[in-house]
Amino acid sequence: MLNALRCWRERGWTQISAQDYATLWSAFGGSVATHPSIVERLSGLADIPLRYLGYEQAGTLIAGIPCWGRDLALSKDVLKRLRKRGLFDLGNAEVIIPVAPDTRVPVRQRGRYVSALNEATVSTLRPQAETLAMARMPEDYSKKFRYNQRRELRLLEEAGGAVVPIASFTAGELAGIYADLFQRRWERPVPASDRLPEVFGLLREFMTGSVILLESAPVAIQVLYRVDSPAWVSVEYINGGVDPLSRAFSPGSVLSFINTQQEWDRARALGKTLRYSFGRGDREYKDRWCESVPVFEV
Repeated sequence: MLNALRCWRERGWTQISAQDYATLWSAFGGSVATHPSIVERLSGLADIPLRYLGYEQAGTLIAGIPCWGRDLALSKDVLKRLRKRGLFDLGNAEVIIPVAPDTRVPVRQRGRYVSALNEATVSTLRPQAETLAMARMPEDYSKKFRYNQRRELRLLEEAGGAVVPIASFTAGELAGIYADLFQRRWERPVPASDRLPEVFGLLREFMTGSVILLESAPVAIQVLYRVDSPAWVSVEYINGGVDPLSRAFSPGSVLSFINTQQEWDRARALGKTLRYSFGRGDREYKDRWCESVPVFEV
């Protein structure tokens, strides 16, 4: 019975190699949640079998998906069922499935937060009730808003603040800073904090952004992962931590301004669009930075 269900679900698809999937992703683009290296490394961390399926048209692969059984890989639901929830955190990441343009394929593996970019290329999507909060372009912010952000940054620097790139810290240092500031902000420990250095080590090359220091002590950090597709750049803002004692200087807001501006500048220098996701559109503060975009599920 299980084999029959699998055959039905995967009809039209064939198993492909990890290299085949990586080639498809590099050709057609994807997101943090579908990036070949991220999928492979986090699947290994979770010790969950990973398979890749490809869809052919006229003898040529035109689409690929990474799978955990009947779900798309990195599914929160699978982690929850296996009692591994919190092992790693990708938030509610946008899922962009690598599919050739001007084609249409049926994906039957369960998944949520599938990008609107796939609306025309995946035939089995249905609208999802939630939306994603996607950072606006810099020129979409009012002049007053941009002035206030620059003013807050100047006041922070005058008080002894400094903006230090993520690249200046080791994975272990970042894990320690994040765990400490997360605890201070939310008054609870970061999930699976003991595995955080390992997770950051596995994803170190994809981490971006900065850390704000005040009198040499970290006061704000945001966990950001970035991957480059042929036509766009995907950035996932997972979560962050802020020292409540420094809130007079609005370091969290300052860091959002710095990080978004830098990513827009980089993407535009590459001649690409930017998909900078703040995750699910469920918090009022995200309205300041983002516009809501639709997502889909299978």
